Amino acid sequence: MKTSYASSVIIFYTTTFAFSALYTPQPLLPMMRAEFGVSESTASLLVTATLLPLGFAPIIYGFLLQSFTARRLIMVSVSIIMASELGIFFSNSFPFILLMRLIQGLCIPAVLTSLMTYLSTMSNVHNIQRIMSLYVAGTIIGGYFGRLLSGLVATCFGWRYSFLAIFFALLFNLVLLRWLKSDPIVAFNRLRLGAIPDILKVNGFLRVYLVIFFSFFTFASVLNFLPFRLTEIGGQLSELRISTIYTGYLTGFIAAVFSARIINLIGGEARTVVAALSFYLLSMLFFLTDSTHLTFANMFLFCTGMFLVHSVMPGLINRHAGNKRGVVNGLYISCYYAGGTLGSYLPGLVYKHYGWSAYVYVLSAVVVLALGISSRLSRSEFVLSD
Repeated sequence: MKTSYASSVIIFYTTTFAFSALYTPQPLLPMMRAEFGVSESTASLLVTATLLPLGFAPIIYGFLLQSFTARRLIMVSVSIIMASELGIFFSNSFPFILLMRLIQGLCIPAVLTSLMTYLSTMSNVHNIQRIMSLYVAGTIIGGYFGRLLSGLVATCFGWRYSFLAIFFALLFNLVLLRWLKSDPIVAFNRLRLGAIPDILKVNGFLRVYLVIFFSFFTFASVLNFLPFRLTEIGGQLSELRISTIYTGYLTGFIAAVFSARIINLIGGEARTVVAALSFYLLSMLFFLTDSTHLTFANMFLFCTGMFLVHSVMPGLINRHAGNKRGVVNGLYISCYYAGGTLGSYLPGLVYKHYGWSAYVYVLSAVVVLALGISSRLSRSEFVLSD
């Protein structure tokens, strides 16, 4: 079964704005910190609060997809995210905004797990790597566009209107979803909670999950604390200027779109991941600079390494997931965002107490760990029992 062109456009749009909603506050953190009179680490909780549920909720949704269609879960989740965006727009309470962000974190994984499962069930083994790479490309565009849009709108109208803009984008998304062809309830075997450790016992899957955990731990951390670093070395920068630092996402998009060709060129998924992480590690060292211009340029290298890893992994695990795709995808997203949750807060304590250089060295060590694990990846390790 193949996805139609219209369905592909709707899926891409949904993916884009799910990620836009996720990362809307990131360029606004210095502004919101000043308005609510909180510290950098407290302000960063606006991202951490949304990432936190993404560390465990996808597993639950992986099981729910055995009983409900992906389309239904997506529509309900988008509706709730819309309501929370409106709640943030009208709120003057930082704790209430945190609550709304937490609710978004409970709904966004429903969208992401459903989209990954929808795509995997509507694809075949021959084109699944290409389809998953396009999905990852949508997540990259969403991450970039959400930050850029929020920075632009906040600079022109104030930070609240950034959340209102996402509300209207999601409202249009809800209209589009009515035309998305409903997927059949996925014919996965009934899974027990015991299936999760069974999957984690498979060396190939466990290594993929660990690599993506450590990779996104580093990525989420840098993107969360970079706005504070930029104001530290560049003075008072506007939200729009801060948001342009994420332009490096565009090279990540290119890496995702051409990941299948890159895999063929390098000689397989495992080698591609090792090469990408080596590139990723090199880019970390350039963050030691005190130049905003070099930091801007380095983001292109940094995002290329991260998103090449992320574009390879989903296709790799889905090819070997068999009838357990719902939970395999749920575990992948859970590990991805568990890393992001911890990375968006804990390394900030190193930054606060020991400075930026120590912060960069700690994150570089995390990438070295991911690189060591990825060097042992091989196709023969992906064998799941029924």
